[in-house]
Amino acid sequence: VAFGATRRPGGEAAADPQVRALVESGAPVVTLVAKSHDRHVELALRTTLEENLEMVRDTVSYLVSEGRRVFVDCEHFFDGYKANPDYAKAVVRAASEAGADVVILCDTNGGMLPAQVQAVVATVLADTGARLGIHAQDDTGCAVANTLAAVDAGATHVQCTANGYGERVGNANLFPVVAALELKYGKRVLPEGALAEMTRISHAIAEVVNLTPSTHQPYVGVSAFAHKAGLHASAIKVDPDLYQHIDPELVGNTMRMLVSDMAGRASIELKGKELGVDLGGDRELVARVVERVKERELRGYTYEAADASFELLLREEAEGRARRYFRTESWRAIVEDRPDGTHANEATVKLWAKGERIVATAEGNGPVNALDRAMRLAL
Repeated sequence: VAFGATRRPGGEAAADPQVRALVESGAPVVTLVAKSHDRHVELALRTTLEENLEMVRDTVSYLVSEGRRVFVDCEHFFDGYKANPDYAKAVVRAASEAGADVVILCDTNGGMLPAQVQAVVATVLADTGARLGIHAQDDTGCAVANTLAAVDAGATHVQCTANGYGERVGNANLFPVVAALELKYGKRVLPEGALAEMTRISHAIAEVVNLTPSTHQPYVGVSAFAHKAGLHASAIKVDPDLYQHIDPELVGNTMRMLVSDMAGRASIELKGKELGVDLGGDRELVARVVERVKERELRGYTYEAADASFELLLREEAEGRARRYFRTESWRAIVEDRPDGTHANEATVKLWAKGERIVATAEGNGPVNALDRAMRLAL
C-alpha cells in the first residue's frame, strides 16, 4: 500500500507531483489522508470546505481510473464530527461516491471512548452507505475497545499495528484485535492454523525493533496465562478453564504457574509437573518445598521468573541431596574510568569443578556482563 494525501488546493490530481508519485510507486492500493475536520481544512490546508471535497473527489477518481484500489483515511474524523457532523459525513460521501473501496474514520487524537465510537460509526454508516473502517489511537487506553466497538457498529476494515507500536501512547494493537475477531466474534480473519503463530510473531517483531515484549500484553504476553495465587492453582488443577478465558495454545502461548510466597500445594504440584518433576502426591515433600520457597522469599529471593533455580530447589528436596556441579571460591569485578571518558569492565572468577581449580577473566559491557562471561568461560 502506498501512502499519501489528496492533491493540493487549486490544482488537478493528474498533474499533482505527489499523486503522480503514488501511481508510479506501482502499489496496487493507495491510502489517502483527507481532511474531515472543518477547522483543519480552513487552518491547515488554508482552503474552502467545498474545495477540500473536490480535492477528495478528484484524487480518488483519478487513482481509480489508473487502476488502483483506494482507501481514504479521514483524519481527525471524530473530532470533526463533533464540531460539524454534516461536513464530516460529506467528506465520507465524496470519497465513497468517487470510488474509494473503504473510508476509514480516524480517531487521530485518541480521545474517543467505545460507546461514542459505536454511536458515531452506526450513524455515519446509516447516513452515507459507505464501507467504513476504523483507525484508533490509544490515548485513552481504549484503542482496541474502540476498534471492536466500530466493528460492532458495522465497520469492516480495521487499522492496527503490531504490539500497538505507534506515536504517543500507540495505536490499536493488532494481536488482541485479531484474536477477538477470531475467538470472540467467530469471524475468519486468518488462514487456518495461523492464529497459533501470534505469540511467536509478536515476540519476533519486538526483537526486530529492539523493545522488550510487554509481559502483560493480552493473549501473547508471558503473563497472559500465568497463575500465582493458591486459590487459582487449586481450581486450575481441577480444570484450567476455570481461570482462563481461552486455551492459550490457540494463540501459541502457554499456561505458566508462578511460584512465590503466595504459593500453595497446588501451585507447587502444577509447577513440578510443568518442569517434568513428578511429586507423586507426596504431601510432605510438597509442604517442605512450600516452606523453603516462603523462607527464601522472605530473604529477598524470587522464583517467579527463575524456573531453573526453582527446579534445582525442587530436585534437591525430592532427591534429598544438593546438586553442586561447581563451587565458587571468589569473584571480583573492576570498572575503569579512562581519561578519554570511556569505560572498561573486567571480571575474574575463581571456582572449583571436577576437582580442578579454574581462574577465568573476561571483559564485558558492564560489570554484570563481564562476570557472566568470566563464569561461562570458566565452566
